[in-house]
Formats: sequence, C-alpha cells, structure tokens
Amino acid sequence: MFIKDYISKDYPAFNHTDSIEVASEIATEFGYSHVFIKKKGVYVGALSQSFLEESPEGTLGSLEIHYDRFAIPEDGNILDTVKLFHIFNSNVVPVITQAEKYLGYISCDDIFSEFSKYPLFSENGAILTVQSNNLYYSFTEIAKIVESNNAKMYGCYVSGINDDSILITLKISNDNLSSIDETFERYGYNVVNKHYGDEKEELMKDRFGFFQKYLEF
Repeated sequence: MFIKDYISKDYPAFNHTDSIEVASEIATEFGYSHVFIKKKGVYVGALSQSFLEESPEGTLGSLEIHYDRFAIPEDGNILDTVKLFHIFNSNVVPVITQAEKYLGYISCDDIFSEFSKYPLFSENGAILTVQSNNLYYSFTEIAKIVESNNAKMYGCYVSGINDDSILITLKISNDNLSSIDETFERYGYNVVNKHYGDEKEELMKDRFGFFQKYLEF
C-alpha cells in the first residue's frame, strides 16, 4: 500500500525551460493527462495536456501562473492518490521526495490494477447498502449480523453520510441472503440497495465509483 512500492520512472518531469510543444507531444505519446515541471531540480507543478494543446508556443515556464500544485510523497499511501486523481481530473500523479525532487509517478491504471486483487472486487458475492442513524452505526455489529448468518464479509465502507443518516455498503458471500436482510431490519438498519449477482463486473464498471466515496473524507 505504500507509494514507494508502485513508482514508475519512465515518464519524465520537464524543465521549466522546455518547450510547450515538446512536453505536449510526449504527454500524448504516453497517454497521460498532465506533464510535470521542475525548476533547478525541484518539482514546481503540473499542467494538463488539454491546457497545453490550447497554449501558444513558448516554454513551460511561461505558463507558471497556471501550474497545478499536486503530488504524492514517496512515504505516502496509495489511497491518497485517489483523491488527487479526482480533484485534478488526472490519470497520473507525480511522486516526490521530502526535498520535493521528482522521483517518478503512479498512474490510475496502476492503482486500479492493485485494488482489483482485493476480495472486495475479486470475489463473487452480493452487495448490500444499509442505512442507519449515523450516531449509532457499528462496523462490529454489521460484521456480527453477516457472520451470525453464516456468511462471509469481503469488504465494508461508508458510501454516504449526512447529518441524519449514514449509508454503509458491504460485499458479502452469497449465503443466507434473505435471513441477512431480515436481521439487518431487526437491528434497525434499512436495506436500501442490494444486488445478488456476479459483482466483480458491477464493481469495476465505474472504476471510480467505490473510491470516490473515500474522497468525501
């Protein structure tokens, strides 16, 4: 889960004196949404490929006021990259040292390839979304409800929250689903959504669907 284990190094950071045209061409070749810029060896920001395509000829430094300042530290966690992908509409995030030197990058595909190995995505099963008063919900209680009905839990996360209630989505095995529904209702949880099919395809159809819930925090 640590950034240092997933860094790729084949995509360069450009010097601020490099031309806009060259940087744009290389970004297009790699298929990445942003180029990364350094000045005197220090990472100073990023520019989107779409913005570069609309910019006049010149150097990357001439666009400094438009730099997006985002990066992930080498000692960070890969979950932290998800928020950056979302905020900056990016498919690539630069990785920097504590001294803000550019080390490499992590791509969106790298992240989802890693998470696709998790039982939450890889195991077949059912997905339930339950609603509760957010002052009283308990992951321990939720797990107990599932396991007391002889089912297995593959994953559980908060998928929505407001002042009055909380939505909790869980992936479970396809065992005793009717009794699980009834037990949740008995414990005061409202089952607001359920799907009892092959969830692997459903979960990965919109790859940001699950992770965008993480962004709310």
